[in-house]
This record gives sequence, structure tokens and C-alpha cells, in this order.
Amino acid sequence: MWDERYSQPGFAYGTEPNEFLAAVGGTIPLGPVLTIGEGEGRNAAFLAGLGHRVVAVDQSEVGLAKARKLAAERGRTIETVCADLGEFPIEPGAWAGIVSIFCHLPRRIRVPLYAAIVRGLRPGGILVLEAYTPNQIRRGTGGPQDADMLMTLAGLREELAGLEFLQACERDREVREGSYHTGVASVVQVVGLRRLAEPE
Repeated sequence: MWDERYSQPGFAYGTEPNEFLAAVGGTIPLGPVLTIGEGEGRNAAFLAGLGHRVVAVDQSEVGLAKARKLAAERGRTIETVCADLGEFPIEPGAWAGIVSIFCHLPRRIRVPLYAAIVRGLRPGGILVLEAYTPNQIRRGTGGPQDADMLMTLAGLREELAGLEFLQACERDREVREGSYHTGVASVVQVVGLRRLAEPE
């Protein structure tokens, strides 16, 4: 499905970074950043422009080829990895930032992946996440129609245990990202910090 979507002319979700990421991306400390479900590279190219070494992971090589091209057109370099996120290893303590923008996965994959993400952040590292909530199903403005793949703030507090939530909310907002994310959407947004040290 994703190879087919990304093989169409243009960019399915546009070429500009996600609005939430653009607003909070400056909180990610300088260093290596992992983006998951990166698709055609709009967020990876943005993060590379902030000076990060970016590794973009997606299951579609078609999308990642466009990601590399987009970054190159902007004079930036990103590393891409074509992988199934259910099997992708995240090295503990390796990342200054991890970014998940509208990366929706079944709970059986998401729960162990998110535990690995928490471990994968360096102390002081930042997770930036935006996803659709179950309220999105009735809107028809993007995202999966399977509630198992959608997220709530309460659920994320459990699945991302170990992070301090610097920003966390569920809200409705206008999303304008290409032809597949267009209109008022119900989203959850999180900026999570891996503490420098556990409190005494």
C-alpha cells in the first residue's frame, strides 16, 4: 500500500514539516535523531536543517528514495533505513531525539516499540509525537479507521512510561498536509523528556 501511495506524482503529505514538529523541534538537543514511519522525508529534511544527523526509518523504499531526494534538493543529507518497525532494533541510549509523526501501528507492535523508544533516548533526549485519536475515525480527514492503531493521552502515558511529559494534550486542530491529511483532525501531541537522572 505505501509503495503504491508514494509512487504517485508529488508528495502524499506535502514537503513541509509537520506543524507540531516545526513548533517544538527546537527542544531536541543537538545530536542524532531517529524518525519512524518517515515516508517521503518532509520531517527528516526539516530536522537535518536544524543540524541533526537524521536516520529515517520506513517500510517503503519508494518513500525513502523521495526522502533522500527532497533532502538533497535542500542541501541536506539524511540516512534512510527500509525496515519493518516491528523488527527494527533501537539501540539503548543512542538518540538525542526520536520523532513519530502520524506513525500508526497496531498495539501489539506499538507497545514494545515505544518501550524501546524510551530506552533508546539519551538522558536529556526528547520524543516528539503526534498521532490521531479514536475521535478521528468519524472525521474522515486522514488516518487509519482501526481504533487499535489510534492513540489517547492516557494510553501514551502508560506506553511511554519513563518519560516526563513536557507537553501533552489531546486537541482538535486544522491539519493541512498534502492530499491525505486535510481538514479538522482529532490529535494527541506529546513532547517527552528522558530525565538526566532519576530523582532521589
